[in-house]
Amino acid sequence: MDKKIDVTFDFTTDTPNYWECFYAGENRPDPDAKSPTMRQYQQMIYSKILPNGEFLELKQSNNAKQYLYWKDFCFGSDSIINMYIHHKTLQTLINDVNREIPDFDKFYEEYLRKSYTIGGEIIFPKYPKSINVERGRYNGKIKDRFDLTLECIRLYYNNKQSPLYDTLKANHKFFELFLDFKGYVDFFYLNDLVSDDYKSINFYLDFDNFNRTNGFLK
Repeated sequence: MDKKIDVTFDFTTDTPNYWECFYAGENRPDPDAKSPTMRQYQQMIYSKILPNGEFLELKQSNNAKQYLYWKDFCFGSDSIINMYIHHKTLQTLINDVNREIPDFDKFYEEYLRKSYTIGGEIIFPKYPKSINVERGRYNGKIKDRFDLTLECIRLYYNNKQSPLYDTLKANHKFFELFLDFKGYVDFFYLNDLVSDDYKSINFYLDFDNFNRTNGFLK
C-alpha cells in the first residue's frame, strides 16, 4: 500500500448516506463498518510487527462479518470518542449543554466530524466475545468510556478483576500478542492515556474504582 494517511480525514464523508440520514433525523450508517477509508487506514496502521515478534498482516474481506482479519482473528472497528447524546441517564446534562451553546446542531456536527478521524478509532477482536459490544454494558460501569476500558485492560494484564475481566479473558489469545500492558499501549499508540511508567491511566474524570451507577459521573 502506498496511500498516505490523512489524520484529518473525516470518515463520515465516505460513509454512504451518513449526512443525509443525519439531517433527516434518521439512524445513521456506522462509519466503523461502512467507511472504506477507515478500514484501509486501520489495515495500514496496524499491519506491523507485534511485541511477540509476529507480523500482524491484516487483510480485508468481502464478508461483512470480517472487517479485518489475520489468522484466526477477526477484528471490528470501534470509536473511542463518544457524544452520549442518546443516553437517557445524561439527558439532563445534554439539555443543559444544548441551552448553553447557541447553535448546538452545528457544534454536534463539527464534533462528529472531528471524532470520526483516525485518532478516534481502534480495532478490537470480534470473537470469541466482542470487546466493543461488552464494554457498552455492565449497568453503566463502562458505558463505552475508553479510559475505563483501558483501565480494565491494565488490570487484566495484572491478573486483577474488573467489569470487563471475563470478556478480556475470553480474548486472552489476542492480549498475549502484546506480552504486557506496555506492549498493548505502544502498539495502538495509546501513550497519551497512560502515565510515563504505564502503571496508571490518565482518566477523563476522577476515578472511583468503578463504583458508579451510570458510567459517566460519580
